[in-house]
Amino acid sequence: MAKQAKKTDDITASEQPLLAHLFEMRDRVLRAVVAVLVVFLVAFYFANDIYYIVATPLMEHLPEGSSMISTKPAGTFFTPMKLALMMSVFVAMPFILYQLWAFVAPGLYAHERRLVMPLVISSTLLFYAGMAFAYYVVFPLMFAFFIAVTPEGVSVMTDIGEYLDFILKIFFAFGVAFEVPIATILLIYTGATTPESLSKKRPYIIVGAFVIGMLLTPPDIISQTLLALPMWVLFELGLIASRYFLRLKVKQEPTGSEVVSSPEQPLDSEAEMDAELDRYEAEQRAASKPAQEPENK
Repeated sequence: MAKQAKKTDDITASEQPLLAHLFEMRDRVLRAVVAVLVVFLVAFYFANDIYYIVATPLMEHLPEGSSMISTKPAGTFFTPMKLALMMSVFVAMPFILYQLWAFVAPGLYAHERRLVMPLVISSTLLFYAGMAFAYYVVFPLMFAFFIAVTPEGVSVMTDIGEYLDFILKIFFAFGVAFEVPIATILLIYTGATTPESLSKKRPYIIVGAFVIGMLLTPPDIISQTLLALPMWVLFELGLIASRYFLRLKVKQEPTGSEVVSSPEQPLDSEAEMDAELDRYEAEQRAASKPAQEPENK
């Protein structure tokens, strides 16, 4: 009986932390949903104005006498409402990411917390930068190209629902594409690869950027190039930033049985940090190489 009671107490004790985590996750999700709803209530009042701003890049290039149309009876209501809801999610994204950060932070080490928060902030800013780049650079060039190649006798009258779906895909594609530096930093920081290895694979990465641009954008060379070139530039920036994060890593984490750096033995000079970083990269490359079998004599 005593053993059974002890086993029951152990199960109950293990279930309570799980329930506490689930309750905390529920509270975090509810806070994120409430934040989106609060922003939506404000954005819905200005839904038509927001749609006009979003549709401006197309309407500025429409031929004289042309306009956008709605082919569905309720399209003039639901389309701006859908845009207001999506904009609410985008606007509330920093608060949503903060709730995610607050949920996972207690389970991270101190050096991981110092890394994650800057990455969360920078990834949010990069996503917004990608959307802004699409709106101010890509849309004017892309719609000017589409209007210019319109066949003779064809009237351009774009449905507002089709237009919204189209630009949301472009916004999302450029927002995700601008996260390339974050992905590069994480791959190098976790030891999956090294800056030297990625530098050698640069030609393949450039080709891959153009392939991704082809898949994520409409079938025109302008938008494809305008997506591929920023991805390449951001990849190069990610390589530069990754060396800085690696220096922090080798100063804060132990390698094997010896400590890379400690408060008593800081790496103050740039030369010392570069030498330590080179040693760390060499160890990573040696660890990633498969063990070679001895040759038969």
